[in-house]
Amino acid sequence: MPDPETLLWKNISELPYFRGLLRAVEGCFYQDIHLEEPILDLGCGDGHFASTTFVKRLNIGLDPWFRPLQEAEKRKAYHSCVNAVGSEMPFESQHFCTVISNSVLEHIEDVDAVLEDSWRVLKSCGRLIICVPNDEFTENLSIPRFFDKIHFTELARIYRKFFNRISRHKHCDSSQKWVSRLESHGFTVKKWWNYFSPKALSVLEWGHYLGLPSLICNKLFKRWVLVPTRWNLLLTHQIVSESFHEDSVQPYGAYTFFIAEKP
Repeated sequence: MPDPETLLWKNISELPYFRGLLRAVEGCFYQDIHLEEPILDLGCGDGHFASTTFVKRLNIGLDPWFRPLQEAEKRKAYHSCVNAVGSEMPFESQHFCTVISNSVLEHIEDVDAVLEDSWRVLKSCGRLIICVPNDEFTENLSIPRFFDKIHFTELARIYRKFFNRISRHKHCDSSQKWVSRLESHGFTVKKWWNYFSPKALSVLEWGHYLGLPSLICNKLFKRWVLVPTRWNLLLTHQIVSESFHEDSVQPYGAYTFFIAEKP
């Protein structure tokens, strides 16, 4: 595994800074987790997270979108990339020892079908490792908290709904609801914790607006950061550094990390 500072640099030099911050925080969690092969990355996207977080290739990257999978293949993040949906995975039952799904399940309407098929493809004692935003995500957003403070509660509600929509979230459920959901599909939740404090979430929230130059750069040059040098990203590093180095467990964290097991 790369060291934390290297992980942060890899992410903020290749992604919009707010997304790079979140992915670097999540990537650090895997440094203390042993992943037994074969490993499936469920909802792997373009493979950026796997290519920056893990030194070795993962066995399989699966995603329903073909274009991101082409990027994943170029990154050489996986031994094999598979174009399929998570509710109907083309694998034999009890095939994998580990399934990871990093910030994916919140975007899927029928998440129960995906969890059911994840159970099917996992071996006995196999582990499902996921992270998702929780119900503190919208509550902790800085702009609606300001609206709440001045009693503009309807504006706060509208903004929270808007931000959830642009984040493409279908589920922002409580940690306990996710525990119940996992247990209802036969998993035993071995460990979970909330992370990403309200202050860190503000960095992410405002990054959606301040990151407009990155979006333009990506449209024009097919890359998020045009000049990925230390001097050019000095201010960016300063903006994200405090949030990156905060305690990994945050009582009011906007995201939750789960390690579950199939008995």
